[in-house]
Amino acid sequence: MNEKNFSEHKITKKDVCDFIVRYAIITLGCVIYSLGVSLFLDANNFASGGITGVAIIINYIIKAASGFDFSTGILIIIINVPIFILGAVYFGKKFIISTAYATVMSSALMYLWEFVFENYLPITESMLLAALVGGAMFGIGLGFIFRMGSSTGGTDIIVKICRKKFRYLRMGFISLIIDMGIVLTSAVVYWAFGMENFFENTCYTAISIVVFTTLFDLVLYGGNTAKLAYIITTHDKAPEITSKILAELDIGATFIDGEGAYTGNEKRIILCAVKNYLFPKLKDIVKAHDPNAFVIVTSAKEIYGEGYLGHFDDEL
Repeated sequence: MNEKNFSEHKITKKDVCDFIVRYAIITLGCVIYSLGVSLFLDANNFASGGITGVAIIINYIIKAASGFDFSTGILIIIINVPIFILGAVYFGKKFIISTAYATVMSSALMYLWEFVFENYLPITESMLLAALVGGAMFGIGLGFIFRMGSSTGGTDIIVKICRKKFRYLRMGFISLIIDMGIVLTSAVVYWAFGMENFFENTCYTAISIVVFTTLFDLVLYGGNTAKLAYIITTHDKAPEITSKILAELDIGATFIDGEGAYTGNEKRIILCAVKNYLFPKLKDIVKAHDPNAFVIVTSAKEIYGEGYLGHFDDEL
């Protein structure tokens, strides 16, 4: 390799830091996700959705038929093998390596939690609490993993493939459709094997999936949302407001020339996108410099550009 090629492939300190941060967040997601599944969903026979839900159903059938507990974590790894091959074809080496890590880590943690908390399961006898807490931890953990461009394999890979084809649909919605199919399957299985209160169990499972979908989308897309503000002011006030916005909020702004339809007076419109937590400060700036300004505020679900999503970033 010549000197030019070597410099192009040289690993920088930033690359190492980004790698460490990425895998630290993936690991945190695996811990939260696995705790939610092992302590709340699996322990209360909730088919949590995805390959995890399929594994829980299969493990329940095995236990009901033979009395042998095969371990949900091990089943997840077995089911994932053919889906991993599909993921490698669609998303490449980087994705499949991090997904393999997340899958093995979360599955191993599930196995560990089953051993550590064996004498304390289920953690709660309340089905509603288990559905809410388990679904929330499942969604938050998986959201962290997906934000880092990874997944836990299984139907997560299928969801990402569907997202590439149906780009107008959010990840959570696609997961919801797949998971509801798994819930209906679990209802049939639990009914067939004579589970008591199988209908109640199915309803609580559905609740856990709705909670999962909500938290999953919140973690996955929440950091990309912002307020979009149109500040309609006068030409003499606009520079004052804009200079404060640039200095105190450190965000960009765009001028648009306008004219009042009734008065015919010239107007200057300041268009800016601001993070939700900074919006109160924006209101204070406008109020201080032009209390008569007309401000229109709307929500922006996705923003591309400096400080937000990159145009070439992978779509979540």
